[in-house]
Amino acid sequence: MKRVYTASKLRDEPRLVIAIAALIAVLFYLLVSAWIFRVGFPLDDTWIHLTYARNLADYGQWAFRLGERSAGSTAPLWTFLLGIGFLLKLAPYIWTFFLGWILLTLLGIHAEKSARALLPAYKAHIPWVGLFFVFAWHLTWSAVSGMETLLHAYIIFIVLTMLLSGSRHYMLLGVLVGTSIWIRPDGITLLGPVLFTAIFLEKSAQSFIEALGKTLIGFGALYGPYMLFNLSLSGNLMPNTFYAKQAEYQAYWLSQPLAARLVSYLWPFLASPFLILLPGAFAWIYKKVRQREWATIASLLWFFGYIAIYFIRMPAYQHGRYIIPAFPILYLFGILGMIEYISAVNANRRIVFFWQVFLGVFCVLFSFIAARQNAFDVYWIESEMVQTAKWVQKNIPPDALLAVHDIGALGYYVPNPIIDMAGLITPQVVPFIRDSSRLAEYLNARSADYLIVFQGQYPGLVAQRTSLFTSGVQPDLLHITDHIQVFSWK
Repeated sequence: MKRVYTASKLRDEPRLVIAIAALIAVLFYLLVSAWIFRVGFPLDDTWIHLTYARNLADYGQWAFRLGERSAGSTAPLWTFLLGIGFLLKLAPYIWTFFLGWILLTLLGIHAEKSARALLPAYKAHIPWVGLFFVFAWHLTWSAVSGMETLLHAYIIFIVLTMLLSGSRHYMLLGVLVGTSIWIRPDGITLLGPVLFTAIFLEKSAQSFIEALGKTLIGFGALYGPYMLFNLSLSGNLMPNTFYAKQAEYQAYWLSQPLAARLVSYLWPFLASPFLILLPGAFAWIYKKVRQREWATIASLLWFFGYIAIYFIRMPAYQHGRYIIPAFPILYLFGILGMIEYISAVNANRRIVFFWQVFLGVFCVLFSFIAARQNAFDVYWIESEMVQTAKWVQKNIPPDALLAVHDIGALGYYVPNPIIDMAGLITPQVVPFIRDSSRLAEYLNARSADYLIVFQGQYPGLVAQRTSLFTSGVQPDLLHITDHIQVFSWK
């Protein structure tokens, strides 16, 4: 007999409600993007993953350029998942956005389940916690970005909430930490909270040693193959991106005033609905620290350590996408603190009312702002990177050697051999990645035919070079002054 969902039944099916809400959130971003320009991805790095995924699915090669094995994908597991889309003939768009919707749904469901387990007073029919997670714009944006960000956030959130619930499934925790490394190398930091919590949960040295052993066995079962995978591709324990991104950005980042760097890292937290949850987060954390709730303390220490690792190395650019995986645990603390206050007998009803109203208003407001910003991000990638790639595809011989800074869309659309000036698939340039004179010597030594960069990136390299093509479309929605250009190198 066909099952019919009435309004009352929907209240008893929070997972379905969250799934529908996540679908609405994802479709809203895509519709706004299509309305302003077209559907696409807001990051050039997405095309890097898609290129690896296509080559894996269609040719069985782990390579950005066919025949050239390389460790340019930071997230092998994500690349593998994207590859399924090519096997199903649903890539690059439908399958990628489908994965984003599934992950956003799973994250919202897990947040709802965790909130109910950690706070018995939360018994609402409407899954407010899950709904907040799917409409929190950093997470929705991650779902449509085509990047591994949301998958990484989901695995991290599972590990930390397992610890918060008192789980002692150390083998499983170790496996999850090992899995996270296949998504991003920084997943190794999750060993910290797992082992920190075990120290205080296990009452004897023997039980702690057993917990340690199980964690490391589960972790090692996946970390060992990960190291061998990278060694076989590049001779290093980590993917090329691990070294290249730091080399490219660290010197510039550390040259900025400390105050400016702090503001840039605080901004992703404050320019979001989490601003309304800050009092709740402080209240919940304060209470748990006073109660010596070691899992909460471990999660908090991990959170600040994770942010600090990126803070000392890279700017929080592209909406803070490298630190977004740390957001869900802070969101959970904030919303638990808020719900606990709302449920209190002596809660000020006026404060409760305004708190709820402002949270709802901020979620809606930031959803509109973020969807519009995502559309402009897509416009920039499509009008610069994708348009340039399609021009090269039509006008440059397929065997010409291209020296390129942003390799994603170009790598996807053209078959040409590439010198990656950002070092992701050409690690040889990493030691002199910011030195224009040495880069020029390298390009000459490799007999590069064309240089494809933003003029402002390498003013010394493009001086006196002949520009063959300048990207950009009309109308220029962003009033861009620096476009990607194709220069003749020889």
